[in-house]
Amino acid sequence: MLDIKYIRENVDAVKNACRVKGFPDVTDEILALDARVRELKTITQTKTAEKNKITREIPTATDKASLIAESKKITAEIAAEMAELDEKEAALRELIHRVPQVPSPDAPIGRDDADNVVVRVVGTPRKFDFTPRAQWDLLDMNGWWAPEKIANICGTRTYALMGEAAELELAVETYVIQKLISRGFKFITCPSITKPQTIFDAGHFMGSDLSVMNNDVFMLADTDRCLAGTAEIIINSLHAGDVLNEKDLPLKYAGFSPCFRKEAGAAGRDTRGLMRIHQFNKVEQYVFCTTEQSDEMHEHILQNLCDIMADFELPYRVIANCTGDMGFNKVKMNDVEAWFPSENTYRELGSCSSIGTFQSRRTNTRYRAADGSLQYCATLNNTGIALPRALIPILENHQNADGSVNIPKCLQPLMGGRTKIGGKH
Repeated sequence: MLDIKYIRENVDAVKNACRVKGFPDVTDEILALDARVRELKTITQTKTAEKNKITREIPTATDKASLIAESKKITAEIAAEMAELDEKEAALRELIHRVPQVPSPDAPIGRDDADNVVVRVVGTPRKFDFTPRAQWDLLDMNGWWAPEKIANICGTRTYALMGEAAELELAVETYVIQKLISRGFKFITCPSITKPQTIFDAGHFMGSDLSVMNNDVFMLADTDRCLAGTAEIIINSLHAGDVLNEKDLPLKYAGFSPCFRKEAGAAGRDTRGLMRIHQFNKVEQYVFCTTEQSDEMHEHILQNLCDIMADFELPYRVIANCTGDMGFNKVKMNDVEAWFPSENTYRELGSCSSIGTFQSRRTNTRYRAADGSLQYCATLNNTGIALPRALIPILENHQNADGSVNIPKCLQPLMGGRTKIGGKH
């Protein structure tokens, strides 16, 4: 969330953020409530001081009755004004939680993903001398999954990989985790079960009504828990209430967890294959740093994912997401998209996001600056790898005419030295 002081002093920027991100503008209502809250605080403080003065005078007064009556009258007025203050402060908090993060001036202005901007393209899509198979055909012919059986057992948008494809999935996860550890990230295995408040504190949803999460989040019936859609949710609250030391920043985490999403907003999309499913595994990069370090950290975690794409020998491109596509809590966002031969297009494999202090204000995660002041941390996140989605371009880009798949060189040691899987070998 934004600081009320920032909103007061940057009204035009806040209004513009609402406009370009496509959220209702409640700035004027916030300012009116804020003015009333400050007025009530002044009134109650003045009246409390007056009541205390009367209380001190009562023991030595000749007309105690009138002073006692006046004290009771002021006490009643204070109670009424405090009740209004509580009501107005609650309304103000709710409205502040409905204000989106202010985007970077560098972010493209636009309504949706059609207005995103290609920043760079790396690698050239392979020219096949045969018709490349789609992911599901490669999985079918090599016996690497049994989608109908799994759907009967578990329901739609579920998957299970078998044999060499399952080995490849584990090798990809392991490679990415080891790479991030080598770049200074602390590896953490995160639970998938959490509290709804933890998801709220990550700031992805507008407002403070937790029921708005129901279209995206699996709630666990008859409990106070739900399933997280990314390790970002857990790591974001890892230092809630803590005061970190500036000299220890940035703190870099590589979180691994099973992830769960309803995908209710994706009805009818990507219903076949491994693209959009309810449960998947993800390695997430997450950073706590100072505001001054944020741009450098954004480039760092973005480059990590780009290097992983290059290691897997995949053509990819980097996108600057426009204001209407970057979401509620982001300052700026870059998608990394890999080439999908079967669709003759690029598809998103990871999103790199700078959040500013939006999340840390909700979790009260701060650091002690060199000058002794307490400052809110800036936070950032980016995918390390999401599986099985990332297997799609690996399988499709490295396939051979006989249905076998060449293993990227970086993964061969984790696959027992094999150079290919599947096909007629």
